[in-house]
Amino acid sequence: MPGSESTGKFPPSVSALLDLSNLPDADVVALAQRGREDAFRELVRRYERPVFSLIFRMVRDTATTEDLAQDAFIKVLNHLDKYRPEFKFSSWLFKIANNVAIDFLRRRQLDTVSMDGSPHAQTAADVEATSFDVSSQDESPLDRMEAKELGSAIERAIAQLRPEYRSCILLRHVEGRSYEEIAATLDLPLGTVKTYIHRARHQLRDALEHLRE
Repeated sequence: MPGSESTGKFPPSVSALLDLSNLPDADVVALAQRGREDAFRELVRRYERPVFSLIFRMVRDTATTEDLAQDAFIKVLNHLDKYRPEFKFSSWLFKIANNVAIDFLRRRQLDTVSMDGSPHAQTAADVEATSFDVSSQDESPLDRMEAKELGSAIERAIAQLRPEYRSCILLRHVEGRSYEEIAATLDLPLGTVKTYIHRARHQLRDALEHLRE
């Protein structure tokens, strides 16, 4: 990384006293690009949970996710000078994290993905936002058992998708991202994202067809 001189926006006497937690991402990145280790730690603090959740949904294993998340942040550190401030830092970061997960999945075909939410979720809202909902509050025990079986079938079906399809479908239906956000996160053309999601839905319908009988 570059040396420890301050950015042009912040004189040395000012940048040393900045409360990084109150700065927008762009300013923290600018400081990190100049060698401020505390600035990079602040970026990690802001995004370690979202990055973990994104990767965990792809690979499901906690230890593997921790390793891949660390790899993602190392890549961010090593390529921070290539970040272009006209783009959202979070989209650039999530693209790197997603690519790390996809590369892993291409090397190892895993059988399942998470339906229970990220293990790092700290509130009920976090759990709900990072899990699939295949049941209703009015279910009987039999209904819940059938919903659980359906959930397992959905897990297996999603796990059989190509990594690119899996990533798009999870970002769309678990993260609730717009097509435009997915395109930015995965660095894909908008039309490609729509095609991947369309094909993924078609494959999921075929894989789950037997449950309608």
